[in-house]
Amino acid sequence: TLDRIHQGLTEAGLEYVDLGGVVPNPRLGLVKEGIRLCKEERVDFLLPIGGGSAIDSAKGIGYGLANDFELEDLLLGKTATDKIAPIGCISTIAATGSETSNSMVITIEDGMLKRSYNHDCARPKFAIMNPELTYTLPAYQTSSGASDIMMHTMERYFTNTKDVDLIDRMAEGLLVSVREAALTAVKDPENYEARATLMWAGSLSHNGLTGTGRVSDFASHKIEHELGGMFDVAHGAGLAAVWGSWARYVCSSGTARFAALARNLFDIRIPDDEACAYAGINAMEALFREIGMPVRIHELGITLSDEQIDLLARKCSYDHSRTIGKIKALDEEDMKNIYRQAR
Repeated sequence: TLDRIHQGLTEAGLEYVDLGGVVPNPRLGLVKEGIRLCKEERVDFLLPIGGGSAIDSAKGIGYGLANDFELEDLLLGKTATDKIAPIGCISTIAATGSETSNSMVITIEDGMLKRSYNHDCARPKFAIMNPELTYTLPAYQTSSGASDIMMHTMERYFTNTKDVDLIDRMAEGLLVSVREAALTAVKDPENYEARATLMWAGSLSHNGLTGTGRVSDFASHKIEHELGGMFDVAHGAGLAAVWGSWARYVCSSGTARFAALARNLFDIRIPDDEACAYAGINAMEALFREIGMPVRIHELGITLSDEQIDLLARKCSYDHSRTIGKIKALDEEDMKNIYRQAR
């Protein structure tokens, strides 16, 4: 793929310089290296090739080129900006949706803090999305990406906002399509239609569409981000590992919404909302297992100690200074309880 891109740039008369070394849960250190390289080479356009880690690294570099501040300050909420160097992207995995989202997530090595910054200026100018580039993904990465796509949609679906039926139906349809495509793609990796569905759904799930007109939850993402920062797990797999425990912990605060998801995603027809809701949570975990995803943290190869749980919750609460979630506001003690149930 890289050779093809080099050839195309050369034939178009465009000069370029490469930067490799992006890793999952992308590091601020590489972003800073990229800023230095781009200033040295007078780069005026960024073209990440890969998934969310590559694209978010490029977004970080873009912020660094267009502004005069330390990236740590942006990620830690000490400053803000609406300026970024222009970015396009070539996607090679369906997962984060960073190719059309306003979001950037970077890990600060000092303390291994996984932090984000969101602004519409960070939406790439274009995204080249060829499903054939995803054929060679390992099944685990395909499933991890599909889990992330579903989670991006569910984080917005679980809301206390009323009268959002239209977007609910869009979200439910997207989830059904992703479920079917993921089950196909892990068994038939060169199935173009399944790959195309996953790639398109990845963008639709995180470009803001399924969050229209509502307040989103995103507690599961915040809980997983600390796991990713501490243990470097694949993001979608980490989400699958904590989601069921979060869902059971908050279900009583949004029983009707959990029941609606169960009925419209899994066709569960239990009349009682509470029983239907918990059956839907079980069905979601069964789907994660069917595509090879973990549903508990120990299935990631991590044995959490009580001390690590305390640290994860402290980081997630920003040193006791915030709650997370909207279906149910979660304080630091709630976070500890969810980590305990998920381990």
